[in-house]
Amino acid sequence: MKVDLFDFELPRELIASQPVHPRDISRLLDLSEEDTVRDRHFYDLPDILKEGDVLVFNDTKVIPARLYGARGEALVEVTLYHPLDGIRWWAFIKNAKRLKPNDVITFYTNEISPQQSDFSALVHEKKDDDGVLISFNCSPAELGKKLEIYGFMPLPPYIKREKPRPGEDKIWHKFNDKENYQTVYAKHEGAVAAPTAGLHFTPEILDRLRNKGVEEAYLTLHVGAGTFLPVKTEDTKDHKMHTEYGVITPDTVEQINRAKKRGSRIIAVGTTSLRLLESAADNQGILHPFMGETGIFITPGYKFKMIDMLITNFHLPKSTLFMLVCAVAGTERMKAAYRHAIEEKYRFYSYGDSSILKCVNKI
Repeated sequence: MKVDLFDFELPRELIASQPVHPRDISRLLDLSEEDTVRDRHFYDLPDILKEGDVLVFNDTKVIPARLYGARGEALVEVTLYHPLDGIRWWAFIKNAKRLKPNDVITFYTNEISPQQSDFSALVHEKKDDDGVLISFNCSPAELGKKLEIYGFMPLPPYIKREKPRPGEDKIWHKFNDKENYQTVYAKHEGAVAAPTAGLHFTPEILDRLRNKGVEEAYLTLHVGAGTFLPVKTEDTKDHKMHTEYGVITPDTVEQINRAKKRGSRIIAVGTTSLRLLESAADNQGILHPFMGETGIFITPGYKFKMIDMLITNFHLPKSTLFMLVCAVAGTERMKAAYRHAIEEKYRFYSYGDSSILKCVNKI
């Protein structure tokens, strides 16, 4: 399938650089019924759902996985995306051309210069598609604390923030991304990108949904930075997906299978929840416990085994996520929906507005 089929023009000014407050006043494009498009707000979600529906949330928690470092005079930007063990990570690194094995990257903040820093990483190897393998100079138990001191939230590349300068003691960061770029139900640390469909939920919305009889189910998929990578091939069959680690517990499996058996709708909150559900389901539409890696790549023509609806933000042109939503709701319907969203000036991408889609391609 040609990647160009999933291209569209998006005005730069529609890319959201920060979220709205409160979270649930974001707009919601309602495509929950076939051949109908409604402009709503996210606080209308309880009016769309009904008693017995099951919302499936991804409760991963984003770690401050973006680091700024120095190798001699050269400055680099490191985004961790896949752990091999407690201290070894694959990372995407800007300005990595001159890095070579056995180089040491010393990390800094605007308050801690490289000369003052006690946090560094050793370069092991470089691969064109996989980035750079590094290992940190601390124990696995210490790494989390170091990331809290030296790390920044790994915002996608289309959200611009001022970079810290080594040892410059000033308050430079204007946005509270450590709070904003995290769902209110985040629990299990490990993601290096937020499951952004969940950013619109507030405690108040969750209470209203519970009062209506909508169930909550939780799984964990640690989202990787590979979710932001562009598709560089001309055909989808040649694209390589980066794998991500996920867990679905037996209790969650039992809850979802029970709901499906009684005819309730399963609604994935985000493409990450959807991808893990589909990875763990068999061809009879029965969910099974899961613990491991998934690199599932869903494109139009895929028949969904688990979901009835999807809540998701608006995605990049020619991205794997736009291909996925086209698989859910139909390519022409999604292209028309995105044209409508652009005309109505919806806010796009991670800090942008939301949509709810009916799945039309099921087993």
